Amino acid sequence: MRWWDIEPVLALELDLFPEDAWSEGMFWSELAHARGAAATRRYLVAELAGRLVGYGGLCAIDGTGDIQTIATARDQWGTGLGARLLTALLSAATAFECREVLLEVRVDNLRAQRLYERFGFEPIGFRRGYYQPGNVDALVMRLIPAAAESTAPPADPAHGTQGNPTHG
Repeated sequence: MRWWDIEPVLALELDLFPEDAWSEGMFWSELAHARGAAATRRYLVAELAGRLVGYGGLCAIDGTGDIQTIATARDQWGTGLGARLLTALLSAATAFECREVLLEVRVDNLRAQRLYERFGFEPIGFRRGYYQPGNVDALVMRLIPAAAESTAPPADPAHGTQGNPTHG
């Protein structure tokens, strides 16, 4: 993700998460930590025919990765794009030498929970009222990356990455 991606990312963010969307400042803050030798973040976007259709971000500090955000446009649900974004973020976690990867997911987002479970993430707790202002709980999930290699779904040759290139 680059600075010029922030505007289309915000549009998608507002469409998908109208009550608890990240602000422009939050994305700028994350990108400030994504470049240079001391980088602790990896943010990427996916495009289709020149349109931004997905994005994701990882924070990595002291051997722990945290999937900060991952989202795909509604018309991309079920295409495997979410899995490809997650795969790229887990590769970044490996590059950052993370021993574990955490994430929070809304307790009412069963579709996302199923994706994370396919990759080997396991529930480890809850954060009550995490998503505001709706006061929705978050399920905290964890993956030990060594397990990710054996449980990640294989690449889908029917979809590949063509048509949905990702870039940082």
